[in-house]
Amino acid sequence: MTIQKEIYAQFNNGKIIYSFTLKNKRGVEVKILNFGGIITSIKTPDKRGCIENITLGYDSLQHYIDDNSYLGAIIGRYGNRIANGKFILGDTLYTLAKNNPPNHLHGGDSGFDKKTWKATSKINKDSVSLILNYISKDMEEGFPGKLHTTVLYTLTSDNSLEIEYKAKTDKKTIVNLTNHAYFNLSGNFNSDILDHELQINADKILPTNKFLIPTGEISLVENTPFDFRTFKPIGKDIYADNKQLKLGLGYDHCWCLNYPDKGVRKIASAYHKKSGRLLEVFSDQPGVQFYSGNHLNGDYQKRTGFCLETQHYPDSPNQKQFPSVVLCPGEIYSSKTSYKFLIQ
Repeated sequence: MTIQKEIYAQFNNGKIIYSFTLKNKRGVEVKILNFGGIITSIKTPDKRGCIENITLGYDSLQHYIDDNSYLGAIIGRYGNRIANGKFILGDTLYTLAKNNPPNHLHGGDSGFDKKTWKATSKINKDSVSLILNYISKDMEEGFPGKLHTTVLYTLTSDNSLEIEYKAKTDKKTIVNLTNHAYFNLSGNFNSDILDHELQINADKILPTNKFLIPTGEISLVENTPFDFRTFKPIGKDIYADNKQLKLGLGYDHCWCLNYPDKGVRKIASAYHKKSGRLLEVFSDQPGVQFYSGNHLNGDYQKRTGFCLETQHYPDSPNQKQFPSVVLCPGEIYSSKTSYKFLIQ
């Protein structure tokens, strides 16, 4: 297990951005920046032993600064959308940036994906870790409370990339952290992900309105294009005549995961038959946003990557029937997600 640090870029003010390369002995390599905690590449072997990058990334810091697709980044303070950029906490109305009009999305104009994190590393016998820390000031991007956040990336000897999130606040606030990695298990970013087979351990989804805000309804996936309870190709039903698919221009919805109170469990799997790569996702979160890359453009074309963003439900601060995202002083926000890379 090794971790290597190198200079990635430098801002005009002299601040240096570093890239950290985590490796194990089985051919898995993960590169992460201390800017946005961005995963720039994940290299894994296919069934023939060919090692390729399977996550979308850029070659320059400026690309990430200009990026509006959140490639590989830590998302916070609040992952996903908040309706009309507003929420009430206690007796106070808080107003956020409407950076996805008319809604707030993924932390605002300058969320955690655009912050420089303090980085340290740790090597153990069977794992290597990158520890990232960031202090978000009270009312940064409109969110109350001074939030101390730690994100721990750990690559294990059994080919798992574990992500642990922890946060504490000095004032009542809301928190919903995730990672926005885009996967293409083929290793060929000129091809789309419609031939990937996907399984999601969820019986229900959250339907949305035209602005992709949950309506408050919780719907069964049975007999709909959203039924991924057993493996099926992402492209099988993506063009079906379905109102929700039309609103999302494909899949861009939150699945209500089964057994939300059972701690970390396998919540999804993705398989690419030609390469033999199998991705298994484990999490303790109540939801996962499956996004089929419908709005990718420029360096990466539409649907050349998919996301499985483990998280609480979108717009939870405004929908009291959803699991709470409130964090109070003295409490610790804690969440864990793991991506395991296998060959089948």
